[in-house]
Amino acid sequence: MRASLRNKIINVCEKKIASKGENVGVSFYAFFKNKNDEPELLMEAAEWWIKIHQLDHFEKASKIRDLVERGK
Repeated sequence: MRASLRNKIINVCEKKIASKGENVGVSFYAFFKNKNDEPELLMEAAEWWIKIHQLDHFEKASKIRDLVERGK
């Protein structure tokens, strides 16, 4: 995963956790605007989320942050 996407995911997860608590859930769409203006980046996130890690549609933000920080 490219560094810019990794940083974006960590930042969004941290903000969600800070505002809604440790149990807040996110989907990979949480890291993008409602417009499809970054299709390659969206597909990279989707592949990491669905194909590589086989995650559910919604996961705890803390779990996603930890996976990304560990480089998995």
